[in-house]
Amino acid sequence: MKVRVLAFARVRELLGPPRDVELPPGSTAGVLWDALAEACQGLPQLAQSTRIARNGRVVRRDEALQDGDEIALLPPAGGG
Repeated sequence: MKVRVLAFARVRELLGPPRDVELPPGSTAGVLWDALAEACQGLPQLAQSTRIARNGRVVRRDEALQDGDEIALLPPAGGG
């Protein structure tokens, strides 16, 4: 299956522009994160602070993904 990955802030600096990622059928958001972290040095350190959204909704890492999903990797929100 293929999902579209969008990254923001520091995660985007590490991963670059949006990309399509191939995953085995039945993969979860956590499997996707692990695959990206394995391929991108520096990403594992952001695991605790990065939220994953599937088609506009923040999900847990054990949420199953579907072919064609849009996944956003979101940094912690800050403001002032």
